[in-house]
Amino acid sequence: MRLLFSLLLLVANTLHAQTERKLETLLLMPEPKAMRSSYSIVPVGAKQTVLTPYRESVVSPGGIEPYSQASFAKLGLSIETFAERAKTAADKRLMLLKPELIKGLDGKIAYAVYRGESSLYATLLVAPSLPKIFEELFGKEIWVAMPDRHALYVFPAREEAFHEFAEDLAERYTTDAFAVSCEVFAIKAGSEPKVVATFAGE
Repeated sequence: MRLLFSLLLLVANTLHAQTERKLETLLLMPEPKAMRSSYSIVPVGAKQTVLTPYRESVVSPGGIEPYSQASFAKLGLSIETFAERAKTAADKRLMLLKPELIKGLDGKIAYAVYRGESSLYATLLVAPSLPKIFEELFGKEIWVAMPDRHALYVFPAREEAFHEFAEDLAERYTTDAFAVSCEVFAIKAGSEPKVVATFAGE
């Protein structure tokens, strides 16, 4: 009986935590172009990646799902308005997170990464404040990679700085069931993400 009570308490606490935090309805998820919907946006310079409207769901694999045509229509928003609101929502999530700073062999910061169990990390790509956070560390432009939904990597905007880690990123992209993008995005404050490289050609 004690075991059963403990399990019921665990389930109740989990459900309470899920209802306590409002589910995100404004997610702009980077994903392979093969997954695109009629509402997907093609980023500047992208050949393999689209940005698709998603929302959180407690019943979908990974806890998120793309909008169907019917469910998106119920929002009463244009894709342009949805995208702008999704950027604001991404910024709010970004402000609550702290990146892990990874040092290279020279002892200097080689790159930063946001990662965890959540499927929302890749959506930080569109957060307007992202380049500002790393301006002092990496300069006004950063390069960003998202091989899967659970991580977003931030590099200095130099090919040699990124090249060392390209093989590992490619492996993550090709082996993850929820691959996101094999393309690398350059971001500056006030500008839209722009594809500048790839680490796993298709």
